[in-house]
Formats: sequence, structure tokens, C-alpha cells
Amino acid sequence: MSRIDLVFGQANHTVLVPYVTVGYPDISTTLKVVPLLASSGCDIIELGIPFSDPLADGATIQRASYEALRQGVTPHLCLEVAQELRRQVEIPLVFMTYYNPVLKFGLEQFCLKCAEVGIDGLIIPDLPPEEGQELEKSTRSHGLDLVYLLSPASTEERIRLVVGKASGFIYLVSLTGVTGARDELPQELEGFVARVRARTKKPLCVGFGVSTSEQARRIARVANGVIVGSRIIQLLDEDKSLKKACSFIKCLREALLQEEVNM
Repeated sequence: MSRIDLVFGQANHTVLVPYVTVGYPDISTTLKVVPLLASSGCDIIELGIPFSDPLADGATIQRASYEALRQGVTPHLCLEVAQELRRQVEIPLVFMTYYNPVLKFGLEQFCLKCAEVGIDGLIIPDLPPEEGQELEKSTRSHGLDLVYLLSPASTEERIRLVVGKASGFIYLVSLTGVTGARDELPQELEGFVARVRARTKKPLCVGFGVSTSEQARRIARVANGVIVGSRIIQLLDEDKSLKKACSFIKCLREALLQEEVNM
């Protein structure tokens, strides 16, 4: 059983998944903040490999990727960072990247290196499930989970396809659009999650737009996990001591614990 499977196997537990861009604002911050987030109550860390055309990301993460690229952060360097982080944390580490850098690296070689440094899975937003067979083969052979995404606009056919292919968990995009902290989540969120839940028992995690404890609690009532990204990046900007980011994760965990008591 994989580390990701073990996390989702906990009874009455909502999985908390923060996102950080590797190398933003610098490598030393990434190496510091990930262990701090792990000790503050998160269950999985999503490590973003910066890319020049991050089509699924909003302005906050786009800017973080740009700054990391400007400082020379590459997929090779991200693998080195992941290897160092694996020495410090036991929770699952998942790379979020786009297909172009993985293809350029070489699918088989990239998956081999990910497994060697302790990465547990991949999230690749621009990889259609119809075209994922080759990467699926490589991830399976190296014990990696390949996480696919669904949006509220997904057809029943697309939902059936993704639930049949995804491993680890399924990433549900809360809204049609790009990442970014928002004041409110769509009213249709519960209906969207229910549509996917009717098709699968695999873990469902909701991301895009999550920025408050109440939003996290709302997601916890219908899904298995909460993903938060842009708000973490904003807090890294606001407070270089990293205290605000860690406090935010602690607040989310406390809110999720309160919701779990009511389950």
C-alpha cells in the first residue's frame, strides 16, 4: 500500500494538501516551509515544478513560477529538493507540473528519478486522460500515483474515463477557471462532488479557490480532502518568517477536526 493510500485509509479523516512552488521565493524557503507545514497538520505536500506556461494557474502561482524560473529552478533541481525533503518528512510528496517538462525530461526517466528521490505521485493538469497511457505505464512501473483532474464542466463520459484511470486520488477543480484564493466557492460544488462520487469510491480532493477555514469545512462534508495553494503563496509573501503560513494550516486542520467530530 502506498503512502498516499495510507493517508486516505484513515477513518473519519479529511486529508489536507497544501501547495508550494519549488524555489519560491527561494530554495531555502521551500526546504524550510515544507517540514513546517508537515508538522502543522497537513497530510500530503504538493510540490509545484515551475513552468513558463502554467495554464491552470492563476496570477499568484503564475508569478511564483516566473520568479522561481528566473532564479534558475529546473525539474532537475526540483528532484534534488524533493530528495532533501524526503529526508525530513514522512508524509507523501506529490509533484504538480505540466506535460511539456516531463516529456522533455523523458517520461520513463522522470518517473524513475521521482521514485528514487521519494516522490509519491504526479499531478499534470494539461494531460488529457485520453492521452495518458504512456505516462500511466511509467508511473505504474515505478510505484507512483497519477492523479487526474475533473472540473464542473466534465461530461459523464469524461468522469467515467478519469475514475477508471486515476490512482491515489482524483483532483476535483471546484470551479471552471484557474487557481486563486476566492471569497466564496461555487454553490454547485456539492452537486459536482456528488456526480463524481456516484461513479467511484476513490478518494476525492477539492482544490482551486480554497482560502478559509469555513470553505475547508464545507468541502470536508462532501469530499475526502482539501487542497490549498494560492493562499499559501500569498502568506509566504506576507510573512518571511513562515509563521502565517503555518498558522493558516493549523487553523484549517482545527476546522477539519471540528467537522470530523460531527461526521
